[in-house]
Amino acid sequence: MEFEYLIIFLPLVGAIISGFFGKFLGSRNSEILTSLFVSISSIFSFLIFYKVFNDGYTNNLEILTWINSGSFNVNWSIKIDALSSVMLVVVTLVSSIVHIYSIGYMSHDPHKQRFMSYLSLFTFSMLMLVTSDNFLQLFFGWEGVGLCSYFLIGFWFKKESANAAAIKAFVVNRVGDFGFALGIFLIFYLFGTVNYAEVFELIPQSLDTNLTFLGLSFNAINLICILLFIGAMGKSAQIFLHTWLPDAMEGPTPVSALIHAATMVTAGVFLVVRCSPIYEYSPLALNIITIVGMSTAFFAATIALAQDDIKKIIAYSTCSQLGYMFFAAGVGAYNVAMFHLFTHAFFKALLFLGSGSVIHSFKDEQNINLMGGVWKKLPYTWVLMIIGTLALTGFPFLSGFYSKDAIIEFAYLRGNTAGYFAAGLGVFTALLTSIYSWRLMFKTFHGDYNNKKLNISSMHESPMVMIIPLIILAIGAIFSGFLFKDLFIGIESSSNFWKNSIFFLEPLSQDHPPSWFIFLTPILVILSIPAAYYIFVKNIKITREIVNGNLPLYNFLKNKWYFDELYDYLFVNPSKKIGLYFWKKIDLRFIDRFGPDGISNLIKNISLFTVKFQNGFIYHYAFIMLLGFSALLTFFILK
Repeated sequence: MEFEYLIIFLPLVGAIISGFFGKFLGSRNSEILTSLFVSISSIFSFLIFYKVFNDGYTNNLEILTWINSGSFNVNWSIKIDALSSVMLVVVTLVSSIVHIYSIGYMSHDPHKQRFMSYLSLFTFSMLMLVTSDNFLQLFFGWEGVGLCSYFLIGFWFKKESANAAAIKAFVVNRVGDFGFALGIFLIFYLFGTVNYAEVFELIPQSLDTNLTFLGLSFNAINLICILLFIGAMGKSAQIFLHTWLPDAMEGPTPVSALIHAATMVTAGVFLVVRCSPIYEYSPLALNIITIVGMSTAFFAATIALAQDDIKKIIAYSTCSQLGYMFFAAGVGAYNVAMFHLFTHAFFKALLFLGSGSVIHSFKDEQNINLMGGVWKKLPYTWVLMIIGTLALTGFPFLSGFYSKDAIIEFAYLRGNTAGYFAAGLGVFTALLTSIYSWRLMFKTFHGDYNNKKLNISSMHESPMVMIIPLIILAIGAIFSGFLFKDLFIGIESSSNFWKNSIFFLEPLSQDHPPSWFIFLTPILVILSIPAAYYIFVKNIKITREIVNGNLPLYNFLKNKWYFDELYDYLFVNPSKKIGLYFWKKIDLRFIDRFGPDGISNLIKNISLFTVKFQNGFIYHYAFIMLLGFSALLTFFILK
């Protein structure tokens, strides 16, 4: 059997066995089985990646004919190229680490089998998505990922907040998915196919095609690109469709790590990069992606400055870093976007799982204001989260330094207004990222111990089954940027590694920005560390003074730019009022009155009427029989 089949289907087999037979196997066996299957899938993913890297291996394996109706033909296939091989490594590696970590983190949960089944199904859906060779298979994987996110975010369904977060994630993603579906419909309408190769080949011939949409005339390629990007905005939590991602922290921490580092949120970036043969012919769409990406990077970073929940700070960090990936794609540097996706998977999973270790030690406490002073009690977690924080902030020579700085530099080299603006805002956002990241670290591990419910003596390090996955991720956070920089974004990488998996209409600029610009971001990142230590540890009065002196701004950031309140006012509350009106006026007064309730009342009234004749007098019964006989006789005579 080909490695590709095992990579895709082993997680599915693990999900089925754990989900349906977990009670018979027991929790321990289910954990081991699902973790083993995903780990084997990860090993085979590395083998495929090596074949692609070393031998230029590509393949397109047809599993089965899915749909064959007239001219509409769709196969379920496994497409292997440089782009899918990178995603296979990211998804399976992080997923296997999360599975192993979950053995320790979920040790006291009575529903471990179901949890591990959901994780494996989530992994399978993402693998189906990234190995698709057509838009329909991509869409099914896309929706599978969305469904599994609903299961996992709402895993602790007895918590009202978890249920609300799961529903919110599902509904918000439906908004983006509607645009995505329209984009796929339009692709089939124009080209008569949904297969990547066929669509991409026909794109140059359709550059001047116009369509009427909502009474307005649009260029077909621009419209396709924008509709597909709306889908990407939902999955990757870009501004306006981002509100679900911070609330997704209601799920168990391993879920947060998997969603934010390897699955779901990376799907949108993958979609844009996979569709580079379309986007390269739509400068309008690329400019929109650049603007949305840089706006998301900035606004999410500002919100993270004012949050107190350790997981929500890291969640907004994910929003911000995804913004970086999108504005890299928007300036045409698709390979750089993938490079940041690759490095981000390591340090973001590290930070989430590290925060899970902290939460585990603090007995489920997530407020960083109620922590502090525990770095000696949690030495492994402390060191490992420092590594993740350094990588996230772009500290020199760690993974984030290579990928984030490359994004800012390529944005600068774009040479247009959107590029310069994105580069400048990218530098400022990098500074904000460093400030809120070190705020999290210093308030969590340093200063005074602030938790009055738990004695500091009860603090203890997490078990090794949780620490070892962190060590593996830390190695990736340190070395992945240095080791893979030349492969992903080197001068020859576009032709030697990426080949046809990424399309460049024009080669990327080989120039270098001015020296002062290259050194600007690292200098700001380095200087922010002692500044943050002074503000958040040595002289915390400054923080209070800053907050009190800028209270409207603080409340604005604390309340996440009031997006939730705005959406409640514009969409949620009017929908509730309309629903309530239809329930009272239509459902109760009309449908129920003349439908189920009406029929029920009619039968009841007829029964009450007929009961009156059941009085026990024989002459009454004889009279009724006579009336019936007379009616029948009259009917037959008249007939």
